[in-house]
Amino acid sequence: MNDENILREKICLLAKSMYDRGLTGGSTGNISSRTSDGGLLLSPTGTSFGRLDPGRLSRFDVNGNFMSGDLPTKEMPLHMAFYETRSSAGAVVHLHSCHSVALSLMPDVDENDFLPHLTPYSIMKLGRVKLLPFYLPGDPEMGNAVRGLSGKRSAVMLANHGPVVAAKDIEAACNAIEELEDTARLAMITRGMNAKHLTSSQVKSIVKKFDVEWKS
Repeated sequence: MNDENILREKICLLAKSMYDRGLTGGSTGNISSRTSDGGLLLSPTGTSFGRLDPGRLSRFDVNGNFMSGDLPTKEMPLHMAFYETRSSAGAVVHLHSCHSVALSLMPDVDENDFLPHLTPYSIMKLGRVKLLPFYLPGDPEMGNAVRGLSGKRSAVMLANHGPVVAAKDIEAACNAIEELEDTARLAMITRGMNAKHLTSSQVKSIVKKFDVEWKS
């Protein structure tokens, strides 16, 4: 099995794992990864994370020309915005995960730092998460909003919609977006309980020790 076939299998395996654990349902969510030749593999439009076919993933070459597979997700412009603005991006994942969407509905969340500082791990894996406004699904303006961040964020939360995370490879992207959802879940289940957050000095220590990208 060549490297691309291994990557195809890995994309589908990780997507199914997230689907089976309820992190995205129905035909929601989309996932993409750079190939070793600089091309791109994406989940096709209208497909379920629970039933992706490795042989039918949308394949683009290094110049963005469609090569094979089914037609790509309508959120391709959103994925491309991350690849174009973050040279370190090797994969992008977008979910419709319940708790992160619920948190995005709350009136008091910080648009510039969406996740509360509850554990070290969301800070380590995501840095600051930017909350973006609501856009219609498939609206190219979502990609423009990401480009407007000039590559300073690896993760955004689309209000009333779902999180999007870019990382160095497909496994890192999936791990990071799961951490985003876990932190949002913690935030929602402890909401109104006066939970103890990490202090600013503790956050600074985490950022320094783990060399976290912590843009303002």
